[in-house]
Amino acid sequence: MTSVVKVSAGQAGSGWLLCLFLTTFVIGTDDFVIAGMLPEIASDLNVSEAAAGQLVTVFSVTYAIAAPPLAVATARLPRKPVIVGGLAVFALANAITALAPHHTALTVMRVLTALIAATITPAVFALAARASAPERVGRAMGTVAAGLTVSLFIGVPVGTLLSSAHGWRVTFLAVALASTAVALVSLRILPALPGAPEIGVRQQLRALSRPAVLLCVAGTVLGASSGLMTYTYIAPLTHDLTGRDGSVLALFISVIGVSGALGTYLCGRLTDRWGSDRTLITTFTGLVTATAALALIGTLTHGAPIWLVVIVLAVWGFTGWGFNPPMNARALELARGAEAEAVALNTSGLYLGIAVAGALGGWALSHHDGTGVAVTAAAVGVVAALVIVASVHRYPTAAPVQSPSTGRKPIRSTS
Repeated sequence: MTSVVKVSAGQAGSGWLLCLFLTTFVIGTDDFVIAGMLPEIASDLNVSEAAAGQLVTVFSVTYAIAAPPLAVATARLPRKPVIVGGLAVFALANAITALAPHHTALTVMRVLTALIAATITPAVFALAARASAPERVGRAMGTVAAGLTVSLFIGVPVGTLLSSAHGWRVTFLAVALASTAVALVSLRILPALPGAPEIGVRQQLRALSRPAVLLCVAGTVLGASSGLMTYTYIAPLTHDLTGRDGSVLALFISVIGVSGALGTYLCGRLTDRWGSDRTLITTFTGLVTATAALALIGTLTHGAPIWLVVIVLAVWGFTGWGFNPPMNARALELARGAEAEAVALNTSGLYLGIAVAGALGGWALSHHDGTGVAVTAAAVGVVAALVIVASVHRYPTAAPVQSPSTGRKPIRSTS
């Protein structure tokens, strides 16, 4: 078992958690902003929007494959140098990306950027867990994870507006500058913690090869494929639904981001109240329903009112991002004794799902249109729902227990 090193009281109040939040914020912005820039990238590099969408695919596949071995390779390194140094290289990579002369060069840079992100992110979560007081670990982990969600309704809309006004290259330069700023602040504020002893690969595989864990991760892959397909191609999808783009697209992405942040927070609390199984099925049912509604709107109407699309996207964002807390909680409960490894595997499953979403959605867009993307996403969502329901019924997790004296639940052990 790895030793736990805590920071001093002075360090605990020095803003290190905010640095970690900002780190995941810039990584999330860099990852997700491509969805809002597909028209500009396609036009500038003289490729189709479907081809531009494969930039999301290559980033996600690289991250999914590289994250576990990179986490093992850097496990013994001190956390602060990994994060600060990684942010510095991340900033440089984004600056070079802004100079990419053609689609091939841009693809190569997205692979490199994904490798850097896959190195930084596990270190960020490891530092958050180890630097927090035991009773605040969950809160710290949630704060760090929220950086990804907040990037949706602040970083991505700002990046989309910059791209619409000044071109996609300016957006990557802005990410580079933001990453540099976070690296400089982190260099000063982050606590210095040693790396952890390396965990045996055989022990990890034994816990992660349990059928319950694998079926759970399969649900994550399919669920992400359905949900993120809609988000990856949100620009052509909403253009086909409403005939509008530009600032209206930024509005749609902001709605998804705000509702997604609310979904992450409220569904996390709902998971504590209802348990991961019930919350997972409820949120994913809402996600599939909202996706099907987008497909129905595109099929039945041309030039749908913006307010209608906003309402459906709000439900989609709330349930799509609210789906994450119960899924991760379920993975933790099913992989007792290998909780951190299970979350890493589940995250790889998430990015694999994003990669499938980019590839399958690109096919739907090139052979049909934006509405075809929504139809395909809804069909994948139905399959994902069947897998998730089967997983929950075959391998149920313990329901939360109310304390008779206080009405509060005791914390469920994962040991």
